[in-house]
Amino acid sequence: MLELTYERYPVLETERLKLRALTMDDVPVLYEMRTNPLMIRYTDRARLQTMQEAVDKMKLILDNVEKRDSLAWAIELKESKKQIGDISFWRFVKEHYRAEIGYSLLPDYWDKGYMREAARCAIDYGFSICNIHSIEANVNPNNAASIKLLEKLNFVREAYYKENYYFNGKFLDSAVYSLVNH
Repeated sequence: MLELTYERYPVLETERLKLRALTMDDVPVLYEMRTNPLMIRYTDRARLQTMQEAVDKMKLILDNVEKRDSLAWAIELKESKKQIGDISFWRFVKEHYRAEIGYSLLPDYWDKGYMREAARCAIDYGFSICNIHSIEANVNPNNAASIKLLEKLNFVREAYYKENYYFNGKFLDSAVYSLVNH
C-alpha cells in the first residue's frame, strides 16, 4: 500500500518556481482563486462567499495533509516569492497507488507555462519519491485549457461520464484523464 513518508514537508523547485507547503497565510490567495469568476467557472463547486469559508477550507486541506491523505503545495515565483496558485495530490487511493491531481493558477499567470512547470515537478515527485503508479485528473469537459495542459503532460483520457455530477441544479459531464508511471 502507498505510504507517504517524509520527516519535513517536501519543498520542490523548478527553474522559475518554488512549490512549498500551504499554510494559513495562504488563505487570501485561496479566497481570491475560489471567488474569481474566471477561475471557478469550471470547478463545479460553490463559490466561496466569505473569508471564513476560505479559512475553513484551508483548515480542511491542512488537516488532510497532516493526516498524510494528501500533498498540497503553494506555487510561488522564485524571484518575487509571490504565490500565484496551488497544486496538490488532493486524494490518494493508497491501496491502488493512485492519486488525483488538482491545480489552480491566478489568471494573470495563465499562458506562461507556469502550471506545466509546476505539474511536471509535482508529477516527478509523485512518481519517483512517493511511488505513485498512476495519477488521475477529473476535468469539466468544457475546460479546454486544463485538458490541453493534461495532454501536454501526456495524460490520456480514460473515461467520459455523461451527467454523472450534480451541481447548481444541473447534471454535468466529467472527463477523467490519467498518467501511468512506466
